[in-house]
Amino acid sequence: MALRFAIALPQYFSHGEFEPVRMREYLTRAEELGFESGWTTEQTLGGMPHFGPLETLAYAAACTSTLRLGCAVFVSSQHSPVHLAKSIATVDQLSGGRLEVGVGVGGRGRALAAFGVDPETLVGRFTEGIDLMKALWTRQTIDFDGRFWQLRGATQEPKPFQRPHPPLWMGGSHPNAIRRAVRYGDGFFGAGSTTTEKFAEQVQILRKVLADSGRRDFPIAKRVYLAVDDDAAVARRRISDALDRMYGTFAAPGTFAPAAVAGTPDDVVAGLRAVAEAGAELILLNPMEQQAEQMERLAAEVMPRL
Repeated sequence: MALRFAIALPQYFSHGEFEPVRMREYLTRAEELGFESGWTTEQTLGGMPHFGPLETLAYAAACTSTLRLGCAVFVSSQHSPVHLAKSIATVDQLSGGRLEVGVGVGGRGRALAAFGVDPETLVGRFTEGIDLMKALWTRQTIDFDGRFWQLRGATQEPKPFQRPHPPLWMGGSHPNAIRRAVRYGDGFFGAGSTTTEKFAEQVQILRKVLADSGRRDFPIAKRVYLAVDDDAAVARRRISDALDRMYGTFAAPGTFAPAAVAGTPDDVVAGLRAVAEAGAELILLNPMEQQAEQMERLAAEVMPRL
């Protein structure tokens, strides 16, 4: 199976920095360069100036015609599944059926109280929310008797453009999370904060769970934070600094740098080959700075060699 590539979409804009023309150029160029899809992330609270994922995807849908568009991941445990299902169905319609949906629990380290979420019921809320969204996407009339949400004779239209619904990607490190991915999802997405070695371990567990379940068509992807530069030290410093800014409230400086791929084009080729050998069929290339310039270098100097 040929290795497929996705690209991260720009989302970090402080007040007044967003330039529609440059965003359209970036999206158009991503299609021209042959990327299969473009992806966002979700960060509702935090110091980084982070655009919302669905709004960014709706804008991207209007600027593109073939690029698939996704979020990895919506922290769906923090959402009302009724509202999230509606928004996802709308963007899938707006894009003509090009939406990909990653969902995640989010973990207890987040500000759960801000979303009215009890950490003791986090996983149950997450899985019930997935069940409810699938019901809203696929049933004409919804009767739902859950622990957290109840509906009687409800309807939600329109349904997503894709039937039965957009592909659902899930991730996770713990074996229980990997089993949930197989039970509820349509594909596995390794996190950018996960090292290649840890991702390889996750894939081995995943393949065992898939074999036990009898499932075959279950794609595997991984986000890779990266930087390419003729000076390897400059590339490593840039990606480490960028990750510290993004994850600074969650971990000590340098914590996530080992998960990134950075260096010269040769270094990046070697790092991405290792990700593919670990099991990734789709690699989401995620430069953190100079995204347009980095995308060009990756397409010209890295992707053809993989």
